[in-house]
Amino acid sequence: MKPILSLLLSAVLLCCVVALATPSGKAKPTPSLQQKIAYIEANGRAAHPDPTPTVLTEDEVNVYLASGDLKMPAGVKSVHLRGEDGQITGTAQVDFDQVRAGAHSSNPLLSLFSGVHDVEVATRAYGEGGFGYVHVDSVSLDGVEVPRFVLQLFVEKYLTPRYPEIGLDSKFKLSDRIDSAQVGEHKVTLIQK
Repeated sequence: MKPILSLLLSAVLLCCVVALATPSGKAKPTPSLQQKIAYIEANGRAAHPDPTPTVLTEDEVNVYLASGDLKMPAGVKSVHLRGEDGQITGTAQVDFDQVRAGAHSSNPLLSLFSGVHDVEVATRAYGEGGFGYVHVDSVSLDGVEVPRFVLQLFVEKYLTPRYPEIGLDSKFKLSDRIDSAQVGEHKVTLIQK
């Protein structure tokens, strides 16, 4: 499941600026999403994949994220995505004390990341040439935007040591021969080659 939804799940990650969402192995997407994922996986194994676009809807993905079948990082709850032209906005409730468990900092700027907060992150995301790209434009905690340099400190101190592939600008390999991913109004369109 993670490879197929890597663009969206990576956006969740960066939107939440918390950690990498990891499937539990027991995840049960909606029947329509399950069929699409099965098709993408089978098409990715073909000698010459069918380049007909596959569309994953925002509703399908959000139902899956809300199902409880996806194992989220400790402290991350209520993840929801909203897609617009080239942009994904993600919201979640994050308990930063759980996210930071075992790691402490004397930097007073990082004390902002403690307790439970409603997090909203705006990103630009796309896939091209077999790679997914996510750029974090902004992050807000309880409606207050976090300065970028403070966000960078948090990512470097708490996320990068556990998840080296996560940053404010991320690039990752798309699986199943997905060549491109385009975020549109309430959907993402995948093309395999």
